[in-house]
Amino acid sequence: MKFFRKKQKTYEKTKEVFGNPLMGYAPCAWNESVRGDVTLLYMDITWAELEPVEGQFAWDAIDAENQVARWQSEGKHMVLRFVCDIPGNSRHMDIPEWLYENTGHAGKWYDTAFGKGFAPDYSNEQFLAAHKKAVKAFGEHYGRSDLVSYVELGSLGHWGEWHVAYHIGIRRLPLRTVREQYVLPWLEAFPKAKHLMRRPFSIAKEYHMGVYNDMTGDADATERWLSEIANGGDYDQTNEKGELQSMPDFWNYAPSGGEFTSAVPMKNLLEMELSQTINLIQKAHSTFLGPMTADAAYECGYNKVLQNLGYRLYISKAVLKPKIHGTSLEITWGNDGVAPFYQDWPVWIVVENEQGEQIEKKQLDLQLNNITPGIEKKVKVILYTPGLVEKAGNGYRISVGIEDPMTGKESVRLAMDVLYEDGKNYLW
Repeated sequence: MKFFRKKQKTYEKTKEVFGNPLMGYAPCAWNESVRGDVTLLYMDITWAELEPVEGQFAWDAIDAENQVARWQSEGKHMVLRFVCDIPGNSRHMDIPEWLYENTGHAGKWYDTAFGKGFAPDYSNEQFLAAHKKAVKAFGEHYGRSDLVSYVELGSLGHWGEWHVAYHIGIRRLPLRTVREQYVLPWLEAFPKAKHLMRRPFSIAKEYHMGVYNDMTGDADATERWLSEIANGGDYDQTNEKGELQSMPDFWNYAPSGGEFTSAVPMKNLLEMELSQTINLIQKAHSTFLGPMTADAAYECGYNKVLQNLGYRLYISKAVLKPKIHGTSLEITWGNDGVAPFYQDWPVWIVVENEQGEQIEKKQLDLQLNNITPGIEKKVKVILYTPGLVEKAGNGYRISVGIEDPMTGKESVRLAMDVLYEDGKNYLW
């Protein structure tokens, strides 16, 4: 009757803090060094940088400044935002000179308390046509690989945040039919990426996008943002009634991103008001924060925030059971994080001998993006290594690995108390 015996094992979840692909902190890509827990880099590109001469895109300079080859070789992914207006300390434009001339100087120079710059007229037809070509160029350069995992839709407004200081005479942002022309080209250019918008616009709901909050940690601003997501509302920039849509469950299928506010001291965010900061991040179901990240000098707060960002996948139980042909392995998966793993990366079961040589490798029929926090899912696979039940943990080692398509390597650590080596989580 030995043939019918099964072997099972349960696993404890771990509270250990560590980085994982596609979640966590996203500092600027031009940083010379980043912490070991960082797997995302933030890259914002102004139009003036992108296309200094009409039709000529400065990819060599952009890739060099943002160390694209380096990060890709290290298996790190990117958050991308395209911006046309970043308020600064001096008079300047973030669109190219040729575009300024082609549009007949359409827009307004401004000098305010929050900075100086030039706000383009986003309703201008020449501006729109050139923007579509620029986005197409982005897609041809970055959109065909898995490098850019998140696109924060910018383009419009100060900092690409879809708002302008219209009270000083800047022309209001255009209505929905025009704004959509700043959105749809990105979906075509980056079909593999997840797209996020600054607020829950109707088009964000229609196309199942995520939302980002550049005021993370600011209680009042974040609560207003969360209220818009929960209830919808009017778009104050254009006076469009009901343009903001209720989409409280968006995080089940698309990410919540953004960055820490610069309006609140880091000591407050990570020490004095840490519990409030964590509560806001949990309510937002945030997956990543950057380029304004937590200051690592506040180690406790830094780690506590990281522990509450994104997914924390785990396996609670594994059962090996002999079959007439092969061995059944049943695995129970869960997620102890605040958000799902949003990509459908392949999951592999690997059997190795005592020398670490691979005996068998089998892909699990599992969609990771369906493992939302608070639920558990069981999945089975048939393995054909002889004597697997008897030798598991005593001659054979069995591991689970989640493969990053960009690198072709397993790279996700599960939030459970098991041996983790080279992207493999060992069940036995």
